[in-house]
Amino acid sequence: MVLTPDLLTSLAIVVVSLYTLVTAAERAVSSSLTVARHFDVPDVLVGMTVLALGTSLPELGSNVVASVGIATGSLDYTVTSAVVVGGNVGSSTVQQFLLVGVLVLGYGRIAVPDSFLRASYVPMVGALALTLVLAWDGTLSRLDGGVLLVAYLAYAAYSYRTRERAVALPPGERGSVRREAVVAVGSLVLVLASASLLLWVIGSVVAALELGGSMVGVLTIGVAAALPELSTVLDATRRRTPNVALGVLVGSNLVNPLVGLGLGAAISGYHVPDPVVFWDFPVKLLVAVALLAYLRLGPDRALTRREGSYLVVAYLVYLSGRLLVFTTA
Repeated sequence: MVLTPDLLTSLAIVVVSLYTLVTAAERAVSSSLTVARHFDVPDVLVGMTVLALGTSLPELGSNVVASVGIATGSLDYTVTSAVVVGGNVGSSTVQQFLLVGVLVLGYGRIAVPDSFLRASYVPMVGALALTLVLAWDGTLSRLDGGVLLVAYLAYAAYSYRTRERAVALPPGERGSVRREAVVAVGSLVLVLASASLLLWVIGSVVAALELGGSMVGVLTIGVAAALPELSTVLDATRRRTPNVALGVLVGSNLVNPLVGLGLGAAISGYHVPDPVVFWDFPVKLLVAVALLAYLRLGPDRALTRREGSYLVVAYLVYLSGRLLVFTTA
């Protein structure tokens, strides 16, 4: 690999695109919350739409833009699929392993009630298992995408019916509703534009770095798209509200496969690389099931700094295995 001027330019475009993608997504969520408050939208509905989908907006935007490009023939099916699928799974893995671990290490001890396991964590495990089953043949067809979307709608309907109390929305700025609506729409356009620019240039980066498309996705979109959740973790640690951050992280791990991959696959279908099928999803599912068993069978049903350190190590093991075994796949 030689660092040519063209490669350096492409890498700079990738960095700028990722930064714009993440910051525009955060601004879109903030403005949307202001508009929702003005029109007295129920907190439960806002929590399940703006907040649940908003934290995954970078992944959702990348998947939609990639799928439209694949469907119209302007983007390569195999490379683009590998990048966005790798980015989606990579972001979820950062959240599930690294950020949950950092949250527990920073807070010390987090009690996890059975109600949270039933309402959020078990559905997350089910979403991972369903996605792995559908992707086992190396593809996510339009039908598979439809199945994932229906699964999310069923979960959302169940959550809405069984929700016992309204979610606590984060404080937001008060201002002109018209201005905030324009900012929200403009930010969403910026999300799609930055995702388009990123996917337009990523093909040349994949070829120049001699890495597999899914590996590039894991290291670029996967890491950058988890930055909003990182800010949530840091804020929750400061405010001493760890369960809020834990809910966001688990919820994002449910939204990413069901809505991100589901919507993208429904538009164009995806090629799912072997590393995702035989490493990413199995490792995620194994750790998720092991943690669920510990929380259900453990003596105090809580996460301590010991479990937090295990999760951080699990992420390092996951990433090391990815780099050593599946670098170019």
